[in-house]
Order: sequence, then structure tokens, then C-alpha cells
Amino acid sequence: MRAALPIEAEQTAILMDTRKIIHVDMDAFYASVEQRDTPQLRGQPVVVAWRGKRSVVCAASYEARKFGVRSAMPAVQAERLCPHAVFIPPDFLRYRAVSRSVREIFLRHTDLVEPLSLDEAYLDVTKNKTGLPSATHVARTIREQIRQELQLTASAGIAANKFLAKIASDWRKPDGLFVIKPDEAIDFLTPLAVNRLPGVGKVTARRLADLGVRTVGEIRSFESGVLQQQFGRYGIRLFELARGIDDNPVEPNRPTQSISAEDTFESDILLEETDAMIRSLAEKVWLASLKEPRTARTVVLKLKTAEFSILTRSHTPAWPPASCEDLVSIALALREKVLLSPGQKFRLVGIGLSNFRDAMTDPMENRLFD
Repeated sequence: MRAALPIEAEQTAILMDTRKIIHVDMDAFYASVEQRDTPQLRGQPVVVAWRGKRSVVCAASYEARKFGVRSAMPAVQAERLCPHAVFIPPDFLRYRAVSRSVREIFLRHTDLVEPLSLDEAYLDVTKNKTGLPSATHVARTIREQIRQELQLTASAGIAANKFLAKIASDWRKPDGLFVIKPDEAIDFLTPLAVNRLPGVGKVTARRLADLGVRTVGEIRSFESGVLQQQFGRYGIRLFELARGIDDNPVEPNRPTQSISAEDTFESDILLEETDAMIRSLAEKVWLASLKEPRTARTVVLKLKTAEFSILTRSHTPAWPPASCEDLVSIALALREKVLLSPGQKFRLVGIGLSNFRDAMTDPMENRLFD
């Protein structure tokens, strides 16, 4: 079942990719903007969130993170972990304006910029506009321009593809820069835990552990067909990522079509028992949506039955969801439209947002910030 490829062949696969990709990730973006604009907050544990039992943390300064505060955490939990934290209501109009300024800096160096959210983007600098001699020089220049012009810090990762560049940008956060050279990629990936790979959540990590796989290097001992049999289409992606292979190009101006999150239950459960998971997934989706420059209009609920049948229900309200609680309420209402036998059990639930509209063209967006 296992077939280990020679390490030379693995390295050759990466060396064939000659692109130079930078992933730039702003450090604690929302919290850093607040600290920059209010000097009294500098050095303080800042939590960007509305107070309340149903609020989630949008961002936490590195001072707050020392106490265990993280994005997507319930605000009440953050307050317990760090009672002296300064809570600041988010100001997304301001964050979007700063994000535009960051993007203007990117565009000085390349037109191939793919924003992932307000605070991170991929840049293809295989050919850069400023004549700098290497991708590393470009990344250093961008970080310095952000520091000098916006008084903020950013971390950057440089590699031959998007997947590796994104891992690299997180390696020396905050305010760091890390390069994964093509001939070093395999050695870098080999000892990493499997959950460092995009798409490997708790359930997939457990299934890999059942196969005796806990590190990225151990994935490479399996043939692609075996991984596909175990994980479906994602098995092919696992096979490639474990070898540092990612052929996805940087796509400038690619609008977000949807944001979603889903999870599989430890054991199949009844429909009425999905409340906690729906709320947890809604919090993740809502937090991700706040980083988008556009507003989602449609809420989607996805369910997979114990027999692997997939059901979806969607709703486009007159006004887009204005809070995580709105999103949860709509998702629970959609659940009521699932008319199956009372004893039907489900193995998976997912929450999504779609039908994104530009804030400049959608007058309803303005209502959210009156």
C-alpha cells in the first residue's frame, strides 16, 4: 500500500516551479490599527470585539494573545482569560480603508495581487515592477513601506508557490520574514504536523492518525490512489501538498464567491442536536466574512445524512445578516425547513455565506454602519 518516492524526485517536483510568490499577512491587523490610532492602547492587551455573551473576538493584540485570547473565541471567554483587556468595538470601515492603503503598496511592485481578506494577500513577483533583484528584496521593501507609511507591521513568506508561501509567512510572526527555497522545501515540510496543511482539520487529522500518520513526511509513504480511496478528491491534494506541490496561480481581482465552514460529528446525531455545532461554525464564518470588503446576502445550511445524502437550504433575507447572532438565527430557521423523519441522523453540518455584493453598489451595506 505504501510507496516512498526518492527524495530527489520530490525536490525536482518543486524545483520545476519557477514562480516567486510572497504571502503578506498583517500582524494582528484590527488590533494594531486600534493601537496605532490610539497611543494609550500601545502595549496594552487589546481585544477587538463587542462585549456580550453572543459576541466573538475579531482580533487580539499580541499582548492579549499571551493570555490565550484568540480570534473567533467567545468574547466572554476572552474576558475571563484576560480580565484587564481593553475591549474595542470593531470599526470595519476604517480597517477597509487601511487595507486599501496596504494594497496600493503591493501594486507598486506587481499587478498580480490576490487579496485573501483585508489583512493578507498573495503576490506573484516572478517579474516585479520595481526592478528589485529578488523576491526577498521585494518582501523586505514592502514590509518597510508598510512600516514607514502606515506605522503597522506585516509578516511575509517567500516560496515557489502559494501553499508554501503562506506557511512561511506564519513562521516568524509577528513582524517577521521567512524564505522556503525550492531545494529546501521537502526537508522543511517533513517534520511538520499534518494540521499545518490547509484542509486538515480535527477529523482529517484523526483519520490520518488512524493510518499511523502524524507528520507531513509520513503522508509521502502512501500512494496517491490509497489517499484518494481514504479521503476522496482531497486525497490527491494531500499527496501533492506533502510534496510541496501547488500549481494554483495568483489570481488578481478574484472576487469571493462564498465563505463556509463545516465539520463532521464524532458520531451521527439527530437534527435537533446540531445547535452547538451550528453556532460554532457560524462564528467562524461570520468572523471570516468581516475581513471581506464585500457583504454577503445569502445564508446556506448544509447537512449530510448518516447515509451520505447531502441536503442544502438557503435564504436571502431583505437585509444581510448584521451580526453573528443574525447568522445563527437564519441558519436555525433553515434547519426547520429540513423535513425528514424525526429519527433521521446526520454526520455533518455546514454553514455558508454567498451572493457577495460590493459595498459601494449595495445601499444596504451602508445601513450596517449607521
